[in-house]
Amino acid sequence: MSTRRETTLSENTLFGMGNPLLDISAVVDKDFLDKFGLKPNDQILAEDKHKALFEEIVKRSKVEYHAGGSTQNSVKIAQWMIQEPHKVATFFGCIGTDNFGEILKKKAEEAHVDAHYYEQNEEPTGTCAACITGDNRSLVANLAAANCYKKEKHLDLDSNWELVKKAKVYYIAGFFLTVSPESILKVAKHASENNKIFCMNLSAPFISQFFKEPLMQVMPYVDILFGNETEAATFAKVLGFETEDIAEIAKRTQNLPKENTKRQRMVVFTQGAEDTVATVGEKATMFPVLDIDQNDIVDTNGAGDAFVGGFLSALVLEHPLEECIRAGHYAANVIIRRVGCTFPEKPNFN
Repeated sequence: MSTRRETTLSENTLFGMGNPLLDISAVVDKDFLDKFGLKPNDQILAEDKHKALFEEIVKRSKVEYHAGGSTQNSVKIAQWMIQEPHKVATFFGCIGTDNFGEILKKKAEEAHVDAHYYEQNEEPTGTCAACITGDNRSLVANLAAANCYKKEKHLDLDSNWELVKKAKVYYIAGFFLTVSPESILKVAKHASENNKIFCMNLSAPFISQFFKEPLMQVMPYVDILFGNETEAATFAKVLGFETEDIAEIAKRTQNLPKENTKRQRMVVFTQGAEDTVATVGEKATMFPVLDIDQNDIVDTNGAGDAFVGGFLSALVLEHPLEECIRAGHYAANVIIRRVGCTFPEKPNFN
């Protein structure tokens, strides 16, 4: 990442692939969390016992529907930060042929993201229940259609693969490891072989715990790894790092085997209100987040996605690391003042 220079961006420079979900967001109470065995702040995949949760949450007094899905949120926010030209960001994922799917298409279009969904009618469009208590959010994802993404039915099609090849920066959240690791590997290897930038996110503790194998298959191709403090700690535990020091975890993660040696891996861990930790050369550096009054925090859902989106918007412009982090902190600061991963018409960032 050279010194700051203004790059004119072309369409499809940023590529994202993941689980497109419709967020169903509502303020709940502790009894609701306890009833379904949820932690106040967590991300999990829905099981049979959560079926009733989806039926109940939509009956809550203040329920809101927002286009979601971690990777889709991030590329949308990157596009919002960039503003012009439209369609700098591309997104691939699987939806159903239903009303929720139509909403996701409309929302992607409104956000000026070039979304190419694989549409199938076996499963309905995926949803994510965001159960809000105070400034915590417990996310329960019912992947449904999102889980039906097929490499050979979508990614491998010439017209779609051409869009992949157009990109210079790639971002896929760890959540997609549960769906199509073969799609991730194809994109990651393309980036690595062409000295382009491939970014990934640890996404949730359960990814490191239960999907360690596909995660570690992709890791050699990862140029930039994102995560938060809990995900970093879980990842360290699973890999036997035997340290809980976040800066040390970042450095150890940076030094994991890497295919493309032309780029040193960069590791970026956010810690909510605490400093963001990033590897710079051989050391881990702390970057303070923007101050915010506790009373201004409406909903932390999407803060991590927003951070990545802001970061990517500066990364595609080839700005240096500290600028990328500053853009990430700005975007997260905007998002937590609003319900869901939503944003005002224009960013106020320079």
